[in-house]
Amino acid sequence: MRSPRLPVVFALVAALAFALAAGSAQAQFRTITPEAKRGTLSHVQGMTVEIDGKRTELAAGAQIRDGANMIVLPTAIPAGALVKYLLDDAGHLTRAWILSPREAAQPDPKK
Repeated sequence: MRSPRLPVVFALVAALAFALAAGSAQAQFRTITPEAKRGTLSHVQGMTVEIDGKRTELAAGAQIRDGANMIVLPTAIPAGALVKYLLDDAGHLTRAWILSPREAAQPDPKK
């Protein structure tokens, strides 16, 4: 005869395994290209952002990622967020990475 506690124990073990797997997915390593410049980024309106006090437009397909490497909508950018960013030849923002506190503390690579 099976113990009535077996399904509960199985559910707890499964939940623990899921929690551990989700935690490791959150700690993804991300690579920020060395060509990216450091600056502050704020959303102005629509497709317009401000980088270090200069307004520019978002390029088609632009991506903004937070410290957990999740895509962020332009309207959800914290005002004055410290970022690394890339511009296209027209001066439009193509990629931005909002820096985590650990990334912000690291010096930029020497060029």
